[in-house]
Amino acid sequence: MRSYLAVVAAVSALVPAAAQAQAAADDRTAPPAAVSVSGAATVASDYRFRGVSQTDRNMAVQGGITIAHQSGVYVGTWASNLAGWGTFGGANMELDLIAGYKAKLSDTGTVDFGLTWYMYPGGAAKTDFAEPYVKLSGTTGPATLTAGAAYAPRQQAIGKWYATGADAAAATYTGPGAKDDNLYLWGDGAVAVAGTPVTAKAHVGHSWGQDGLGPNATAVAPTGAYWDWSLGADVTFDKLTLNVSYVDTDITRRASRYLQPSFSEGQDGSGSIAGGTVVASLTAAF
Repeated sequence: MRSYLAVVAAVSALVPAAAQAQAAADDRTAPPAAVSVSGAATVASDYRFRGVSQTDRNMAVQGGITIAHQSGVYVGTWASNLAGWGTFGGANMELDLIAGYKAKLSDTGTVDFGLTWYMYPGGAAKTDFAEPYVKLSGTTGPATLTAGAAYAPRQQAIGKWYATGADAAAATYTGPGAKDDNLYLWGDGAVAVAGTPVTAKAHVGHSWGQDGLGPNATAVAPTGAYWDWSLGADVTFDKLTLNVSYVDTDITRRASRYLQPSFSEGQDGSGSIAGGTVVASLTAAF
């Protein structure tokens, strides 16, 4: 009788363990969730948009969130504080609305296309603008390469309303109601350093747009056409990433002189907000 009871007790003890093991196996084989949510928050020493400071060479606090469906469709939003040139007549804030579709081309390649709507809450009329984009990415060994194009069709927000910075300072429109378009091509590279949390990164881009100032005395492509680039590295620990990069453009003070006083820190006409600088940022992903 005692041996029978011992067997029953042993079997009873094994049942919960077997159920837990089965539940763990089910979790491993369960299909991924149809919808995923991801986001990040960043503190940066400067907000450089295509090489040009949007925070008057001061600190930026930024954050974004993305909701993605397993089909490849995604929507998201991203925001940053602004200052000086970067406000586009807004309340010192940029708020981007993003929607797109990302699909696999192969085991190592993807295509991603969508639209970014740049908003400047509280800003003057004719401030916001839309910019469709497409990106191709691929990996080979420890390297990830990306090529992209963003084209903003003709819109008043990026039109040439002022021929010079002096016209803008005097509030004298030289082309009120003007519309312009903007094309930006870029390439990114990232290489993970084996055995370390370090990823080396490089970027180069080229802009074509209006060679003057828009209705809010700013421009997406100041000087009409220019190059921007950066070299740096990420150091990642769990969900925290520290980035340090050198960022620069080929916009010289002579080339941008006609944009002054807008195109300077403090908008006082001295210095440049497109000169080379080291930008550091700390990002927490969630």
